[in-house]
Amino acid sequence: MFKRVFLLILLLALPSHVAADRLKDMTSVAGVRSNPLVGYGLVVGLSGTGDGNSGLTRQSMQSIISRLGLEVDARNLDARNAASVMVTAELPPFVKPGQKLDVTISTAGRAQSLKGGTLLMTPLMGADGQVYAIAQGNMVVGGLGVKAGDGSSLVVNIPTVGRIPGGALVERMVETAFLEAEYLVLNLHRNDFSTASSVAEAINGMFGDGVALALDGTSVRVRAPSDPANRVAFMSILETIEVEPAEPRAQVIVNARTGTVVIGGSVKVTPAAVTHGSLTVQVNEDFNVDGNATVVNGDNNVVVNQAPPVVTPDSGITAIEQVNPAFVFDPGVSLASLVDAINSVGASPADLVAILEALHTAGALRAELIVI
Repeated sequence: MFKRVFLLILLLALPSHVAADRLKDMTSVAGVRSNPLVGYGLVVGLSGTGDGNSGLTRQSMQSIISRLGLEVDARNLDARNAASVMVTAELPPFVKPGQKLDVTISTAGRAQSLKGGTLLMTPLMGADGQVYAIAQGNMVVGGLGVKAGDGSSLVVNIPTVGRIPGGALVERMVETAFLEAEYLVLNLHRNDFSTASSVAEAINGMFGDGVALALDGTSVRVRAPSDPANRVAFMSILETIEVEPAEPRAQVIVNARTGTVVIGGSVKVTPAAVTHGSLTVQVNEDFNVDGNATVVNGDNNVVVNQAPPVVTPDSGITAIEQVNPAFVFDPGVSLASLVDAINSVGASPADLVAILEALHTAGALRAELIVI
């Protein structure tokens, strides 16, 4: 029953028609994206859960203290309450200096927990090596780690990773050509020539012919207003235009690890005959043991000579084959007929994968078979 319900869920999950989507849900503007930031920093104020005698951490402490005008030997520093960390953040598009970012802090050394720590001022750099934000503040750590004197320990969640909401101040904005470029390029999230053509037609229907041009299956070029002051209003109208995406390609997605199979609504098969059955072989091993004792009568004495026992194997083999009738696919069979036919033979998800692979190899499955 479960197998039937499983396949029927896949059938019912596919819509009978494709609904229109807004361009803001289907596309992204080329060049308008977030940028990753990374930095190396030092967390202090830990309760003995830091890096200990790590040379890297003590060198970092010495460097920070020297910038404050003090001279100290790194060998005289104790890093049990400090930890070397990597700090990461995402710089969204159009963010201006003075705005705040959330940052994530992860240990880079032997620290056992960052709970209760404070991140010291850490520059965050982009891929070009320029500093775009400065992070500092008290961390929020959801994990917990406890270690007893006998060596036993208890760890809840991940105590070596923390966050600082709004813990970084933006110092530099990323330049973008949004206000200067003559054209804006919309990139589809899913490559499809028909959808790209539909997007261009919908934009031209709203703003007039020649405004949009489909460059390929992913990108649509749109002529932007010459006045930069009108571009935001133009984009606000552009992203609300609704377009009906083209029907996706016929695909069968197989998850080899979980046995999940998703069959697209456009999947069809050419004439083919499929038979499915299972063979169960059961082997029972048993042994007959003969004591092989010898009795000798002499001088009114009975002597029992114990010879080695004789062991005779006694094996039984039973073969049970479940025979299922073959089913035939007519030309252009739809998804519903495919699912019904496979259900009729009681195929498990693993058997379903084998049937689909065989149909694909035979060239009868009119779909792309993707195994993930």
